[in-house]
Amino acid sequence: MLQNLHVKNLALIDEIEVEFKKGFNILTGETGAGKSIILGSIGLALGGKYSAEMLRKGAAYGLVELVFTVEHPSQEAQLRALDIYPEDGQLILSRKLMDGRSVSKINGETVTTRILKDVATILIDIHGQHEHQTLIHRKNHLAFLDLFAREEIGDLKDKVKEAWNSCRENQKELALEIKDEDSRRREEDFLSFELEEITKAELKPGEDELLEEQYKRMLTGRRMAEHMEEAYTYTSDNGGGNAADCISRAVRIFQEISGCDPLAESLYEQLSEIENLLNDFNHELSAARNSVEFSPEEFQEVEIRLNEINRLKSKYGNSVEEIEKYAAQVEEKLEKLHDYENYIASLQKKYEESCRTMEILAEELSEIRQKQAQIFVERIRRGLKDLNFLDVQFEMKFTRLPECREDGMDEPEFLVSMNPGEPLRPLGMVASGGELSRIMLVIKTVLAYREEIATLIFDEIDTGISGITAGKVAEKMGMLAKEYQVICITHLAQIAAMADAHYVIEKTVQDGVTKTAINELTEEASVAELSRLLGGSAVTESIRQSAVELKKMAEFSKRKAE
Repeated sequence: MLQNLHVKNLALIDEIEVEFKKGFNILTGETGAGKSIILGSIGLALGGKYSAEMLRKGAAYGLVELVFTVEHPSQEAQLRALDIYPEDGQLILSRKLMDGRSVSKINGETVTTRILKDVATILIDIHGQHEHQTLIHRKNHLAFLDLFAREEIGDLKDKVKEAWNSCRENQKELALEIKDEDSRRREEDFLSFELEEITKAELKPGEDELLEEQYKRMLTGRRMAEHMEEAYTYTSDNGGGNAADCISRAVRIFQEISGCDPLAESLYEQLSEIENLLNDFNHELSAARNSVEFSPEEFQEVEIRLNEINRLKSKYGNSVEEIEKYAAQVEEKLEKLHDYENYIASLQKKYEESCRTMEILAEELSEIRQKQAQIFVERIRRGLKDLNFLDVQFEMKFTRLPECREDGMDEPEFLVSMNPGEPLRPLGMVASGGELSRIMLVIKTVLAYREEIATLIFDEIDTGISGITAGKVAEKMGMLAKEYQVICITHLAQIAAMADAHYVIEKTVQDGVTKTAINELTEEASVAELSRLLGGSAVTESIRQSAVELKKMAEFSKRKAE
């Protein structure tokens, strides 16, 4: 159940915190006080749409935090399937709202909005102000039925969708492969050319990588050979004018004057040493020249082969392996074209078989739906009688679609007759807003018992009702609150009187700033609020006594239901 709500900097809310109770929680207040803002904040925390305009004026961020206690084993199992694990039986869902973005967390860990929404469907069901209008559209009736029959349907609906997708894909494949004679021959010729080109190349696995390495080594070898040759020309080439010859001549010149002067002697010795070093260098360079292997012919062969492979790679794949894979695909296509009639026949068979599988699964799904619809409708009927629909007839009509869709072949629709002698008609054609509200309450109640959702929220479920009907709705919601936590915004004293916990929402102005606050009422304060709901601004003693009587009648109704 929803244990705690904390809201900060949202619309008219500066900061509020509410501790909700088990049973029937009622929220009342003047129109415009911010009741729907509070429930709307719950929707935001559960992944609802957010815009920066929702922030309180001047606030840098908004925050909504919900604390849930998880008690149902089925809920725990569903949460585990989403990789969500309650801590000490609690889940803390928070959403920080900033300018243009939001950050969602569950028990302190950041999650996507999608995960937040998935968790929400397990923990809580929110009935918005105008949600009963969804009953007008028959496309929603199937969704209600599938929710009711979820356990019986299991994964069958997913299987139907999978089969439907398979059927569509096979149909597309068949349509794409059907060709006239000319286009088939053109494709065959082109594919034959590609296959021949690849086959002729006689590619070997990994050949491109080996050639690339070999080519790089050859480039390095060629560069070294060229540079060594050039260096040798400068230092020791027999053509003359090289460094060795020049130094030798200089040594002979200094030799003639080396004995004349100590300086000349020193220079001569240095120059002789240089000559020796250069001779050693030239000897080693000559040996190195001879050791460097470079074959222009081999280099050209590697270059030509590599260019050929790269050309094929540019057309058919980024590696030899990919080219070979492409060749295998081409060969497969050619085999199909060579045996075209049998190939098309096999595709046709594949398409027909996938369609038959889809139809079988859809039929199975339809049978389950129709069986469960009888139970669903019967429970709705009983619930409607509890809400003062004394002579109502309620059915679900099944229409078979001309072709199967991803959700099956059924198009069910709720039919209703409000008065004896009137024929059954589509729900949206005969039900008023108040009647739709009551019908939706019954549907939500039936689904709640089926889905084991711990918390139900109703935002103004009392639209368009009053008098005896309002009392019946109050009793129904009170009974529902025996099994579930119910949170309800209402304007009707009959419903508010049934509260196990009564909260009033008030709008105040402090220092020129409008704020919304929420407070839990004492028994006496609850009677005062009921008086306001009954009499408006003019609360008389008789109205107050009526409020007291309402509370007594509500308590009696609760004890009677126990």
